[in-house]
Amino acid sequence: MQAAQAMGPLSAPPCTVHITWKDLLLTASLLIFWNSPTTAQVTIEAQPTNISEGNDVLLLVHNLPQNPAAYIWYKGQIMDLHHYITAYTIDTERIIFGPAYSGRERVYSNASLLIQSVNQKDAGSYTVKIIKRGDGTEGVTGHFTLYVETPKPSINSSNLNPREAMETVTLSCDPDTQNASYLWWINGQILPISPRLQLSENNRTLILFGVTKRTAGPYECEMKSPVSSSRSDPVTLNPVYGPDVPSILSPFTYYYTGENIHLYCFADSNPPAEYSWKINGKFLQSGQELFIPHITTKHSGLYGCSARNSVTGSERSTSKMIKVLTPPGVGPACVEKEPWWPVLNSAKSSCQLK
Repeated sequence: MQAAQAMGPLSAPPCTVHITWKDLLLTASLLIFWNSPTTAQVTIEAQPTNISEGNDVLLLVHNLPQNPAAYIWYKGQIMDLHHYITAYTIDTERIIFGPAYSGRERVYSNASLLIQSVNQKDAGSYTVKIIKRGDGTEGVTGHFTLYVETPKPSINSSNLNPREAMETVTLSCDPDTQNASYLWWINGQILPISPRLQLSENNRTLILFGVTKRTAGPYECEMKSPVSSSRSDPVTLNPVYGPDVPSILSPFTYYYTGENIHLYCFADSNPPAEYSWKINGKFLQSGQELFIPHITTKHSGLYGCSARNSVTGSERSTSKMIKVLTPPGVGPACVEKEPWWPVLNSAKSSCQLK
């Protein structure tokens, strides 16, 4: 801005658009293209060369020809009405705005162009046409590229809970940044080559075919520019699967009357399975655990556990034969009197002593 203030205010200052995205480094590099050989070639220099988005850049013109009549600035290298930004006539000091004028450009009497509150859309080529007095014209194109210090990217997923091995998931690395390249990581390593993985042309989008527990992640994406790089937080998919065939966990296959039966059922499933119990085909209760106190011989039978996944709609079952026996030396009448029979060893109980 100091360079702009030194040149003095314009007769009709354009408005300024403020950009809120901070801490983004924009490196301006200048390549010069010559239209015709001259003894004193006109050049364009970007000042400053390192700027932050939202600040100003001045395209300073050097080696102006003698006795210029006007300057015309264009966005790009095509000098037509559509790309016309602004013009300055020297004799009348008149400024004329064109269709490509955004309200942030200022042209000065020395032909330089100030662009205020630079953003990514301002990147690209700029052409200044210098009109000499008489019929001679001279043009020069200055090209500067704005390199953005990459913000921390984030991963967006089309589906965080795909059905295992059935659904396709698309991951995108955001934001879509000009002049940036993208790199993907899985489980802390560079993405491997696999028919189940497909990248878009610019690597910003990753397509996963048939996600499984092994390919659920975590995934990270890295965004690189010529001046910096940044990596996203990890994202892990949560594939829906199961249930597998359940297992009934029990320390014994037979019990004595008076004891307690405690069975536990488990099946690998996501989300966790819903469980139900049956004995000899008849429903007993719901829940992962089954507890029956003070059992009798009537509790002998085939115990079945069913596991159901409410999302996949799949249900799997298993069964286990349980036998309930009368302890040795104990008659049925005694068991009925003392159903709590706590001792299963050679010692005689109070029931046997009666």
